[in-house]
Order: sequence, then structure tokens, then C-alpha cells
Amino acid sequence: MTEKVIHDPLHGSIVVDGVFLKLLSRHEVQRLHNVKQLGMANTVFPGANHTRLEHSLGVYHLAGRMAKALRLSEDDTRHVCAAALLHDVCHLPYSHNISEMYEHRTGTDHMELAKPLIKGTIPTYSERDEDILGGTETMAEVLEENGISSDTVCDLIAKPRSAADGLGAFMSDGKKQSFFSSKDHLHQMIHGPVDADQMDYLLRDAHYTGVAHGSIDIERLLTQMKVFNNTIVIERGGVVAAEGLMVSRALMYTSVYFNKTVRIAEMMLSKAVELSDIDIDAIHLMDDPDLRNELITNGGRPSEMMRALIHRRLYKKAFSAYSIDLDEDQIGRIARYSRYENKKRLEDEIAEDAGIDYSDVIVDIPSRSSLLSNAKIGKTDVSIYYDGRVRPITRISPVSKALQNRDMFDWAVMISSPFEHVEKVRRAASSILNL
Repeated sequence: MTEKVIHDPLHGSIVVDGVFLKLLSRHEVQRLHNVKQLGMANTVFPGANHTRLEHSLGVYHLAGRMAKALRLSEDDTRHVCAAALLHDVCHLPYSHNISEMYEHRTGTDHMELAKPLIKGTIPTYSERDEDILGGTETMAEVLEENGISSDTVCDLIAKPRSAADGLGAFMSDGKKQSFFSSKDHLHQMIHGPVDADQMDYLLRDAHYTGVAHGSIDIERLLTQMKVFNNTIVIERGGVVAAEGLMVSRALMYTSVYFNKTVRIAEMMLSKAVELSDIDIDAIHLMDDPDLRNELITNGGRPSEMMRALIHRRLYKKAFSAYSIDLDEDQIGRIARYSRYENKKRLEDEIAEDAGIDYSDVIVDIPSRSSLLSNAKIGKTDVSIYYDGRVRPITRISPVSKALQNRDMFDWAVMISSPFEHVEKVRRAASSILNL
């Protein structure tokens, strides 16, 4: 059987063979070679140039190791490994930077878009590549020809349908409620509190950013992992390793994913796309260079903003308010603007009050649920198995409980603008928000 050994800086040698090698060679997957894993994060972390393809290979590798540790059948293993390799196949260019705008305009996200792409019911390549890719069979056909159900793979890529986040709920005695599908543990390998996706991106992002917060004891987690009542659980001996994963996740969110300068760069890119005449319905076919070039050739303000990003001429923070300093009424006032369309309205109001162009104001506010319910970093709870019962890790780990009380954002609103408008934007934002 034809196989390739790919050398990965995190996992060492990754063997890809059979149908997985065919999937890896697909143009839909190869597009991810030019989609950065962390979008604009390299404006702050110069080493953060790793790609979604590298990450997809890592998730595929870890899913295979998890399947072996959980003693899954060959059929289940093949399905979950296919889902792992393809889970980001429809990821938009520049990672999550334009996701909110895309979801607002189309009503869908990249995981939901994966199914029509795999099935071939939407275009899978740009018109320019018709001479090279025309007549290519669909990924669904490749899967089916190799005994893998494309419907099952698409279902695994999508978020689980059973409980919120596919994790279910604990009853008062610590037992799981019995509304799980018989294959829920397969969903959790992609979308769970201890999943292949999360383990790879935390390790990989820490490695390439140089941030020393991504250390995870994968070996210990794998040896302490099992399936109980269709749910992935960690045995008592793996509590410390599970705590380490939660600590890593919390610190990476603070230091990398919600770094304020990174957020400003991301919001500038999103604003540039918003102001452009790019066909949003075809943006899933673009990679980072495609989108960058489209914005530059678009002309006008989108071109200016994209070129400013290239030369790291970033907007500056003009106004911010921190959750810890705000009372309930003030949080409520900010929360009214948390929906995408309301943030755009606030940007317009501030720009008008400051006497500047709408493009010169960017508002960044967490989701309404994050603000009002004080959503935390540790929103998913690891299930710990001991003495024949399952308990949430927060019941036996003070560290985990503390992490679940850690804010996802330390700020409730951040508004940025070009340097020359900072003072005007600060005054306008203060007046409108009455903070």
C-alpha cells in the first residue's frame, strides 16, 4: 500500500496512507497550505506562520492515537481519522479573522460549509483552475469508494447534535444523563474537552508563537483515556494531565488568541473585507494570498487597510473598558452592542460623532452571552472516571474549578482607530457609551 511519512516538528513521523493519502492530495485540502493557523497573529508573534494543513495533519495523527488508546474498531477509526483530516477543509482565509462577518452574511460557519464542499454541491475550486481541476470527483466519492460513509464524516465534523458541545450534563450524583447517541464519543474526539483538535492547536500554536504555555502531557492523557457510557472520560490517574491541558488553554487564550494587538489586526482585516466588493459566497475557495491580493486590487479603503496591515501600520487602542471595573448596568449597556449588526451601528455612531469616516472606527466586543453570563475560559468540563462513577473534574480539582471562574476576556469593549483619530474616537466612545 502506498504511504508517505511526513515529518512534523511536534509529533515526529506521521504516516499517511491509503484513502487518507488520496484525501491529503485533494485540492480542497491543499488550499490549507496557504491558510495561516493563527491569521494575523504573526503581526505580534513573528514565528506564527504555521498553516491549517499542518494542524489538520496533527489532528489526524492524534485522532489515530486516540482511536488506538480507546480501542476503537477499524471502521470507527477510519471514519474519525477522515473527519480529523478534513475538519478544517472549509476554513476561511486568515483563520477566524473574518468568521463573524461571514457568519452574519451567510448564516453558516466553516464547519457547516464542510458538508456541501465534501459532497460537491458547492464549487470546490475557482474558475481559474477549471483547466487543472475540471472533472475531479468529489471527496464524498473518494470516501465512499474506500468504504467510508461521507455522511458520517460530515456529521463528525459538524458540532455534535446531542448535548451542548456534545458533552452532556452531570446529574447530582455525578452520573451522566442518558441522552447520548451510541457514537457520541466519536464526536468528542473532534469536539470534546479533551479532543485531538484542541491538543494539537495548543501545542502547535505555543511552539510557533514561542509562548511557553502550551505544554500538554499527551502521553499521560492517552494512557488514562477510556470510553464510558459513550463518553470519553479520563481516569483518576490522569487528573493532573487534564489540569495541565486546561491551564494551557486558559493561558493561550489570554496571551495569544485574545492578545489586544492581534485582535486589532484581525478586526482591521475583517473591516477591509466588509468594505470590499469581494464575493463572500466564494471566499471559501480563497487562501490567504488570494484574499490579500483581492483586497489590494479592490482599491479604495479596503486596499489601504490591507496594505497597512502588510506594513504593520495598525490602528491604535482609543477606548477600552474592563469587565472588572464595570457594574451590571454598564455591562448591560455594552451588551446591547454585542451582536454583529449592533457593533456596526456603534461604529457608525462613533464615526459620525467624531467627524471621521466609518472605516476609521473598529469596535471589538465579546458575545452577549460572554458579557452577561460571564462566560469563562474553561467552559467545557473534563469527565473523570473513578470508583465506577463519572464526575466533572471541577469536583475533585480546585485548579480546574478556578480556571472555570477565569474570564475569557479581561475587557468588555475595545475600540481602535488610526493614530491621528485616537483622541476624537475616545471622546465620542465615552459619550455614546456613557462609561
